[in-house]
Amino acid sequence: MTGRLVVVGGGQAAFALVAKLRALKDERPITIVAAEASPPYQRPPLSKKYLLREMDLDRLLYRPESWYAEHNVDIRLSTAVTSIDRAARTVTLSDSSTLEYDVLALATGSTPRKLPASLGGDLEGVFVVRDFTDADRLAGELKPGKHALIIGGGYIGLEAAAVARSSGLDVTVIEMADRILQRVASAATSTLVRDIHTSRGVDIREGTGLVRLVGTDGRVTAAELTDGSTIPVDLVIVGIGVTANDALAADAGIEVANGIVVDHFGRTSDPAIHAMGDCAVLPWKDMRIRLESVQNAVDQAEAVAALLAGGEAPYDPKPWFWSDQYDVKLQIAGFGFGHDETVVRKGQREGSVSVWYFRDGKLIAVDALNDAKAYVTGKKLLDLGLTPGRAALENPLTDLKTLLP
Repeated sequence: MTGRLVVVGGGQAAFALVAKLRALKDERPITIVAAEASPPYQRPPLSKKYLLREMDLDRLLYRPESWYAEHNVDIRLSTAVTSIDRAARTVTLSDSSTLEYDVLALATGSTPRKLPASLGGDLEGVFVVRDFTDADRLAGELKPGKHALIIGGGYIGLEAAAVARSSGLDVTVIEMADRILQRVASAATSTLVRDIHTSRGVDIREGTGLVRLVGTDGRVTAAELTDGSTIPVDLVIVGIGVTANDALAADAGIEVANGIVVDHFGRTSDPAIHAMGDCAVLPWKDMRIRLESVQNAVDQAEAVAALLAGGEAPYDPKPWFWSDQYDVKLQIAGFGFGHDETVVRKGQREGSVSVWYFRDGKLIAVDALNDAKAYVTGKKLLDLGLTPGRAALENPLTDLKTLLP
């Protein structure tokens, strides 16, 4: 195919789509329109190694800017798409110019939810981490002896807590739900992760929300909490989830539902427009889900690329995730939504442990903490659609390899 592809977004999914098309020898003209000033770069290290200054921006880039010209990809940085004209097959850019497209790919990602100004979210010293400029501002605040408040006990908040604590700050995490990770993990995993943080001196307060932040001269100085306490704080990191960037699609009349709705081929309600990555709501088993992960951004984008290059295979998500906190790597295979039972299994190495999720007696997910063998075995079992014998799984002497065919 030779018609122009316009890609909206400059993150993981956008790069994966374009790189896969070129790897498949698809030579159509491509234009990437990216709102950020940098070419596409890795996002996960922003809240970890980049924030700790163990990795610089050049090392985060998927490819240097010269790669795009060398592969006949027109990349327009610091530029946003403001509207889509589906009838004319054009997009309007922030500089008022227009671009024609034959195929449009929406890889618009998601945006962290900010704390409302009415609660003090506009005070200096309150941060979210979405891009490298956010991480740069936050890195300058991570000084030993300061007190950081983390609002939200999900993976992003807990990774931020680990970085802050590793940097010598006193850290308090508040989570409105009954336990940390309640939306995304089992009670067993929550307990294991909680212990990792509390053993390092992090104050985790579950079932506790924010009443408001208090500021002096426009700078946050304290937080009033729903447990009745007021704690002094020097900085606040907000990790209360993200919102899919679907407004551009919605304004163009494309179906959205907490994200841009796509079919098994990544097609939106307009067959000339595809969506992928964090912004896309996709079919999976008997439900619609939005997978906020690097794995999904890459795999879904590459599946769309294969389709555009002439393939016919639908995208079959095989979810996996990871989270680095201190010296602990949490690896997750599968999707534990709706589980009704878990098995906790100690690993062979000290401190290694895994949590195996079941629904109606069938294995649906595995969480592995510093236990690569459990993760790899669990992922293979899930890929094969197999459920291990419970007695063998619960026996700590069982070699996990014997669970595989």
